[in-house]
Amino acid sequence: MKEYADPRMHTAEHLLNQTMVRMFKCGRCFRAHIEKKKSKCDYHFDRPLTEAEVDGIESSVNRVIDSDLPVREEFLTRKEAQAQYSLERLPEATSNRIRIIKVGDYDACPCIGPHVSATREIGGFRIISSSFEDGVLRIRFKLGE
Repeated sequence: MKEYADPRMHTAEHLLNQTMVRMFKCGRCFRAHIEKKKSKCDYHFDRPLTEAEVDGIESSVNRVIDSDLPVREEFLTRKEAQAQYSLERLPEATSNRIRIIKVGDYDACPCIGPHVSATREIGGFRIISSSFEDGVLRIRFKLGE
């Protein structure tokens, strides 16, 4: 099972995912590498992002961070969770009790990683680069202090 070292970065991944869903209807990332210094998320996509889109994503994520939304958890049975969420990124050994992480009214998804208690704890979010190849959009990002 993957161990997430940084609750700030992991919660930022949730915000980036929901921002991508809202802006582009592309779905959440299908692959991510989350580290303390910098992280990346891969999305099924059809083109590179424009500079204006990158700025828009970054601004949207930072607005949510500045909103200081509470981050909380709830638990659902596997059947209840499958009816509302994709469980494909959870480890196979996940029990019948599925943990859902809710970031205010902005995002909710199944997750096993640690998170901050409120979005303001994340600090500033910055996209350091994006690239597109073979139907995969990769977004690399960092957090401020």
